[in-house]
Amino acid sequence: MANAASGMAVDNECKIKFLELKSKRTHRFITFKIDEKLQQITVDKIGNPGQTYDDFTASLPEKECRYAVYDFDFVTEENCQKSKIFFIAWSPDTSRVRNKMLYASSKDRFRRELDGIQCEVQATDASEIGINNIREKAR
Repeated sequence: MANAASGMAVDNECKIKFLELKSKRTHRFITFKIDEKLQQITVDKIGNPGQTYDDFTASLPEKECRYAVYDFDFVTEENCQKSKIFFIAWSPDTSRVRNKMLYASSKDRFRRELDGIQCEVQATDASEIGINNIREKAR
């Protein structure tokens, strides 16, 4: 279960909560963190379906890395209601180098555990996960 490159296992709760977001739409977003003591990726925060994209971005720590999934609803140019699940690798410039390296080395394996991701964003500051950037990627 552990990733050879980083040694990080994925807590089963991560997969369960992701399936709830994907299938039942019981969550708007989920953030995940690496627990260095346990050597595994765990659920950090869960946003309820009524929360907004601003609530999501506010939940990301200013100086620590996180992974996140966000269920983004939007309307196409043909006026069709759509939804896409984003995987976001949040690695702010202000986080510790060791933290950034740990998250970078675990990202690909963790993302593969979450079957159903439609878009991916890597962000180092708030401008890279602004709502307009997300809308553009969703189209």
